[in-house]
Amino acid sequence: MKDFIFTSESVSEGHPDKICDQISDAILDAYLTKDPLSRTAIETVVIPRRVFVFGEVLSSSNLTRQHLDQIIRERIRSIGYEDPSFDWRTVSIEMDLKTQSPDIARGVGEDDGAGDQGIMFGYATRENEALMPTPLYFAQTLLHRLAEARKEGLLSQLRPDAKCQFSVQYRDHQPVGTTAIVVSSQHIEDVNVEDVKALIWPYVEKILPEGWFCGDASFFVNPTGRFVIGGPESDTGLTGRKIIVDTYGGMAPHGGGAFSGKDPSKVDRSAAYMARYMAKNVVAAGLAERCTLQLSYAIGRADPTSFYINTHGTGLVPEERLATALRELIDLTPRGIRKKLDLSKPIYTRTAAYGHFGRKVDSDGGFSWEKLDLVEELKEAFL
Repeated sequence: MKDFIFTSESVSEGHPDKICDQISDAILDAYLTKDPLSRTAIETVVIPRRVFVFGEVLSSSNLTRQHLDQIIRERIRSIGYEDPSFDWRTVSIEMDLKTQSPDIARGVGEDDGAGDQGIMFGYATRENEALMPTPLYFAQTLLHRLAEARKEGLLSQLRPDAKCQFSVQYRDHQPVGTTAIVVSSQHIEDVNVEDVKALIWPYVEKILPEGWFCGDASFFVNPTGRFVIGGPESDTGLTGRKIIVDTYGGMAPHGGGAFSGKDPSKVDRSAAYMARYMAKNVVAAGLAERCTLQLSYAIGRADPTSFYINTHGTGLVPEERLATALRELIDLTPRGIRKKLDLSKPIYTRTAAYGHFGRKVDSDGGFSWEKLDLVEELKEAFL
């Protein structure tokens, strides 16, 4: 179909699942700060008044229980939870972190192999400056800006938990407007739904191009009429449950592996970052309007077991030639990916809300997979 409506969803940093992602990645960053080769697989669960942290760690970092406790509380505080049911100062924290299985560790350590088997996808599209699917780009941007305004005291009536959807009309594969916008935002007790809608509307208006608004009849804010009870009080949170929000909003395939809490030896994370890097540079170089890449790995083996590229009929060069060139330009072993994208730094907590892709590269190297430093080499090879 060339003409269609596509919808993507995002959730805020105060969503229970995203609380868990941020805690898991904050713990990962703490280990990487002390030992850049730390290996972690951290899972977090949140319920009212309680946080549970489980997983495996192999690191020379000797982080104390007290240190990890402080990291978790600081993450909850920064999100904004001071509710009686979930307060960063009083929440009960339970941990059970054990050593990584030696059967996994031997393949990674001895052979520099992948930390697990799996399939990973990367995607890019020439729809906006971020080279991301437009429905997800709007959804992530809106919730990020609402959170910033809330923390600055501009939206004190809103609370941390929120989610939204943007439905975008495409004509000939190009986005031309929105057909529906759904925003559910937690709020304080004495605010009604029309007040919440009035608070949110200016931020929606700012991110949409002129003429793109779906109309007030299709702009739904807190459709049930009330969203006071939110966060872990309303919904159990779990690390890794928002994999579509984290990637491409459903516009591209997903291999099934979550990111947060995993160090870069886990190709679920690092190879997905590399696949995005390659797809984005292909599109930015003008070699395709859209690009999907897939990589696959076997646990303990360094080289990928497959490499697939699809430019969806928009490519200027044969996909086989493009695949060959990319494999010649980039070392796709876990070690090569870690080195190319500089993934041994503590850069992961910031990825755990508002998407891992389509973000600006930080001055300290965060979001390095969003760099466009392969563009000139690709142009020289093909244009």
